Amino acid sequence: MKTLELHLHLEGAAPPAFIRGLAAEKHADLTGVFDEQGNYAYDGFDGFLRCYEAATSVLQTPQDYARLLAEVLERSAGQGVIYTELFVSPEFCGGGDLPAWRDHLAAMTEVAGKARAQGIDSRAILTAIRHFGPDRARKTAICVAETAGDWVTGFGMGGAETVGRATDYAWSFDCAREAGLGLTCHAGEWAGPDSIRDALALGCTRIGHGVGAIEDPALVRDLADKGVTLEVCPGSNVALGVYPSWSAHPIARLADAGVRVTVSTDDPPFFHTTMRREYDRLADAFGWGDTEFAQINRWAADAAFCDPATRDRLLKEFP
Repeated sequence: MKTLELHLHLEGAAPPAFIRGLAAEKHADLTGVFDEQGNYAYDGFDGFLRCYEAATSVLQTPQDYARLLAEVLERSAGQGVIYTELFVSPEFCGGGDLPAWRDHLAAMTEVAGKARAQGIDSRAILTAIRHFGPDRARKTAICVAETAGDWVTGFGMGGAETVGRATDYAWSFDCAREAGLGLTCHAGEWAGPDSIRDALALGCTRIGHGVGAIEDPALVRDLADKGVTLEVCPGSNVALGVYPSWSAHPIARLADAGVRVTVSTDDPPFFHTTMRREYDRLADAFGWGDTEFAQINRWAADAAFCDPATRDRLLKEFP
């Protein structure tokens, strides 16, 4: 079936072969980034972050990012994804410098426009990196405020959840909200329910991951009552050891409690997953079928950071 994806990191979706090829072109040394089979190599979440940042270090120019976006969108379309929201960080696209970001954005927007004309639709959520600190997050917020519109429709924050509190970044979220951007924030993956409450205090209508809410029944009820949408990435959670197995994952319990959940792949080549694999494993673990998956995609369409005409078109795919 067709699917929507709201939580896909552009750099994290880079296939290992793409990164190896780019490193060879640039004569860059990526020793330790890949295992003997050519896959990304890391141990634990901290190791994942180090591997991620080392791998993406070869993405340096606007054309590098344009090539990556074309590759990622084509692969998503091959998985049946008809609409994708990508986390893209100006930190990686020119160090948070606004003129450099504009150059990167122009190259990616051209690719996104061509793909949209071919039926492969996408939007960008500009992403502050939490462990880089609040001051650097402000630079990303300025980039998003100055380039909002068309492809850039959201602002979020990723990185190490346990560094500080999300509310330390209130200036950046206020800046993005005043510019009319949708707001999301990674929370409740490695930190507890209070991290989700902090993200809600910032005005986020979506939470990246958010699965830790299951530890707090009152928070689960609050999420359900407010219609907050969780960008759940089960395969990522299992691969990183947040949960020991698919059957232990709380996505079904959250949905049964009335919380709006969606399904995404996060950083698929790092976690050896695809959208089809996510759906297959959820079907195996919880007996989900067309009814449940159609509902998940309707929730995704409702929560998407897109214009009303695009939302209406997406909803028609899942009657």
